[in-house]
Amino acid sequence: MSRSHDAIIIGAGVIGAATAFELAKLGYRTLSVDKLPAPGYGSTSNSCAIVRASYSTWDGVAMAYEGFSYWEDWERYLGVADEAGMAEYVKCGTVQLKTRRGEHWKKVLGQYDSVGVRYEEWDMPTVLQRLPLLSPGSFYPPKRPENAHFWDEPEDELLGAIYTPESGYVSDPQLATRNLVTAAKTHGCEFRFNTEVAEIRRSGTHVMGVTLGSGERIDAPVVVNVAGPHSFVINRMAGVEGQMNIKTRALRHEVHHVPAPGGFDFTADGMHVSDADVGTYFRPAAGNHILVGSEDPECDPRIWIENPDRFDRTVSRDAWDTQVLRLARRIPELPVPPQPKGVVDLYDVSDDWIPVYDRSDLDGFYMAVGTSGNQFKNAAVVGYCMAVLIDAVERGVDHDVEPVTVTQRYKGMTLDMGFYSRNREINPESSFSVNG
Repeated sequence: MSRSHDAIIIGAGVIGAATAFELAKLGYRTLSVDKLPAPGYGSTSNSCAIVRASYSTWDGVAMAYEGFSYWEDWERYLGVADEAGMAEYVKCGTVQLKTRRGEHWKKVLGQYDSVGVRYEEWDMPTVLQRLPLLSPGSFYPPKRPENAHFWDEPEDELLGAIYTPESGYVSDPQLATRNLVTAAKTHGCEFRFNTEVAEIRRSGTHVMGVTLGSGERIDAPVVVNVAGPHSFVINRMAGVEGQMNIKTRALRHEVHHVPAPGGFDFTADGMHVSDADVGTYFRPAAGNHILVGSEDPECDPRIWIENPDRFDRTVSRDAWDTQVLRLARRIPELPVPPQPKGVVDLYDVSDDWIPVYDRSDLDGFYMAVGTSGNQFKNAAVVGYCMAVLIDAVERGVDHDVEPVTVTQRYKGMTLDMGFYSRNREINPESSFSVNG
């Protein structure tokens, strides 16, 4: 059996759903297929869903800052009110702590000025007035608990912080994805879950469609790989990975949940804090809890996963001790529960931690990959940019020669999609971490 669509999107996470929504608004008849049972059920569901602009490059900051407006305008942007409820954008603000020796915050500050991001520079007394539970000490560079100097008293203090009042986090990343799917369906998008792709079919240099695990063949002149941590599997299936200068692979990651110290309501009064000094980030969570993750300092091992369907989802004592005790250096009164609590999932990581939003060497086959870990916040922007890029290339634009540019809806900036090319060189300006 063969069914025909204008475009098949592989993956119904938050970026896949946004891409389907935006393509449908351009008139494409889309079918989204996902091997999992519901939208946003995979790595999207375990995203920390932090919305911040603190990237290393102009392009990264500009895209992220545009994303703020989508979340603030969420229901109007979608044009529907989902009966399951709407994801909430919690605008708690971001505090990026200034280390004496780290460079990332300096890059970020320069990009904020160039893009026009609203920010304030705080000295440490201001930081401690707003977040009195923090220690002002500098512990740089990040260390692991087994390091003999992990518990040394700080010899100096942090320089202060950069505060961005418009940033925050999305309350429920899976609900946000469902909101996108609900909106997409009003434009005629089809979604099939518990459906696995077994083959990317091609004729010569052009994609022809997909074959499902059931044997069903579905035809389409456009296929979009938005498969998250499975993206490298799909690229290999399509035979395009070998021609890409920038590739992706899956990285195992953990985030943990701990109670906030008594006497401070972190859910109501806390902020997202980026702390390169100890190598963590943390944000408010429900029930006066703190969600803490790693900023991937050089001292931490990276666990690359060859088979994204098989990896250990058990919260490890080693990762728990490392991240929670680092947080305890910054928050000295932090209660440290005896039993680890958190989630484990996979990032979809490119060679330089900057995504690939591009066509491929197989005509009609497109990629929005290398996204997990730091691109949830950009989902709606990416969906729009991918739709514009796909439509331009399908109409004859040679994106490899003359990269497509996309004028943004809210802030009017122009994004050069060539920045995200599969053929680019590794970008030395990247943080080579979840910070992007």
